[in-house]
Amino acid sequence: MKAWQCRSSPDPVEKRLFISPAGIPMPTITDDQVLVETYSAALNPIEHKILELGLAKKLIFRSPVTPGMDVCGRVARIGNKVDSFRVGDMVYGACDGVFGAGSLAQFVPISKHSIALVPEGLEPDDMASIAVVGMTTYQGLKPHAKAGSKVFINGGSGGTGTVSIQIAKALGCHVTTSCSTANIELCRSLGADEVLDYKSGDLIKQLQSKGRVFDMVLDNVGSPANLYKVSHTFLVPNGNFVQVGGGMSLSDFRQLGANMIVPGFLGGGKMKYTFVTAKANAACFEQLAAWMKEGKMRAVLDSTFQFDEAPKAFARLKTGRARGKVVVRVRQA
Repeated sequence: MKAWQCRSSPDPVEKRLFISPAGIPMPTITDDQVLVETYSAALNPIEHKILELGLAKKLIFRSPVTPGMDVCGRVARIGNKVDSFRVGDMVYGACDGVFGAGSLAQFVPISKHSIALVPEGLEPDDMASIAVVGMTTYQGLKPHAKAGSKVFINGGSGGTGTVSIQIAKALGCHVTTSCSTANIELCRSLGADEVLDYKSGDLIKQLQSKGRVFDMVLDNVGSPANLYKVSHTFLVPNGNFVQVGGGMSLSDFRQLGANMIVPGFLGGGKMKYTFVTAKANAACFEQLAAWMKEGKMRAVLDSTFQFDEAPKAFARLKTGRARGKVVVRVRQA
């Protein structure tokens, strides 16, 4: 079958992607897996960040690897212990990506616990676009947010932010988010009650001017670097700071480590801090699909690329200016 693979080298990921003329073997599946014929795949920043880690990636990954964690497609085969799906079903969810088998391939094996049925009438591009970001932000928001909670979402216009706003609203929250001037109307159209323009003034000062009013912060960005450290000035006393995104530079890892282990009396943050390590589960994807069907969520696509344009898709993602998700159409539905 055809699949994009990424070889190990110091070049940018878009320069290292290739399709072998001979193809790669068709994946086999275990008893608990399904084989999905990929229709659409969506890209996540974590993928190019991992693939560009330098020497560290050689210690973690085999080479070459097939990227792609978001997938939507049709079930082509089921394992012996799969009774919740049938051949021909349209499904979406999360696959292993660079950690195993990625969705930038014509077929991908996926655990039965990591997918859900696609509601009739919804598009593969749209469903692929909400999978990983929806799973991650839902698991970040759900334990802490409830109807009436005041939530600040740091970074509202990217692939994660556009989904975060909608999930928080579906949970009944009052949502304040941040973005650049150009994306204010996008965030408002997704349901944000208030939008802070970080281009027009210091974001932390804008938050502090409101007082200690937020029940929760969902940080999709990881910057400003001191956002968590000063979060006690705008979170309620029992508030939660939840981080789902950030960079992968050495300084980013140092900041993450400090957030997790340095106590407030030694100069660290004073509020409860959680870094989300999401785990794919069918119930989560079923809830997201239900909201899509009900119109409580919609996909926000920055751009779509054909299968042979996957390197261009990664180049677009790496600009950091994508408004919503970048999708690769592996097969025409």
